[in-house]
Amino acid sequence: MNLETVDNLQIQVLVDNITDSLSTVPKNVTHEMAHLRKHGMKELAGECLCCGAHGLSLLITATKNSSHHTVLFDAGPDGEVFKRNVDKLSADLSPIENIVLSHGHWDHAGGFLAALEIIKTQNPSQKPVFHLNPGMFFQRGNALPNGDIFTYKKVPEADELMRLGAKINNSEEARLLGEKLFYLSGEIPRVTTYEQGFPGHMKQLANQEWIPDPLILDERFLAVHVKDKGLIIFSACSHAGIINVLKHAQQLFSDIPLYAVMGGFHLSGHAVEKIIPETVQDMKQFNLKQIIPAHCTGWRAVNALGNTFGDSIVVPSAVGRLYNF
Repeated sequence: MNLETVDNLQIQVLVDNITDSLSTVPKNVTHEMAHLRKHGMKELAGECLCCGAHGLSLLITATKNSSHHTVLFDAGPDGEVFKRNVDKLSADLSPIENIVLSHGHWDHAGGFLAALEIIKTQNPSQKPVFHLNPGMFFQRGNALPNGDIFTYKKVPEADELMRLGAKINNSEEARLLGEKLFYLSGEIPRVTTYEQGFPGHMKQLANQEWIPDPLILDERFLAVHVKDKGLIIFSACSHAGIINVLKHAQQLFSDIPLYAVMGGFHLSGHAVEKIIPETVQDMKQFNLKQIIPAHCTGWRAVNALGNTFGDSIVVPSAVGRLYNF
């Protein structure tokens, strides 16, 4: 696909698991408290700050020739968290043209109805397009040791979003968004031997039968090509394996170097922490200039990445942070 080059890319973290406004950051990153002061915070107080929550939401704005295009990549786990953080950050959602759900899990889709409500309030004429795929709408859950299934809250149905004024693009295929400034992937090929998905993850078929669903094939990633830098890859949970994600992006855009990757790498939890060494080792091949672990990456993996690549490359995500490329 003919992915256009952007002049600048800005990412604001609306929802993430952690808050951190004290750690030093590179020049291209603004932490939450500095952003809040710039937008009128007069006194440091808890009621002024964002809330961390288990999930992810990124507000991504690409600029090309003074034209801006904005994508919302996931919306966190809960409408109240999403609304609070948007309000505290004075985030403008009115320009959002496209909303991407990375995969069909509650911690990425729970704030979608709130997001649509805010967009319609800020810009009543706006009809954002929700980009989905049919594999996202199964009932899902985790298998427990006693054989029971611990279910997840289902993601909003396409019909419900349409009734509330959204447009829907529900397709398995890859596509370009925002005047060809964003690439939304199709299914991610699984090529590494050690990235085996999410052990114990289940889905319920139409006949009510529960079956294993470790690969979560509905997962997608987003890519943007920044001028004089390269590809920025957004992978919200990396159930496909972050190395599989990067390999696929590299294959799709073989003439464009990978510059940065941001998102959850899903290297936390007993079943997947064992692949941290292989993941960190294989990430060296991409020569990334910035690695931004978020959400479900886990502190062990963040530490391993930091020890291997250094603080100038590994810049963990946190609620409210603003990244500029």
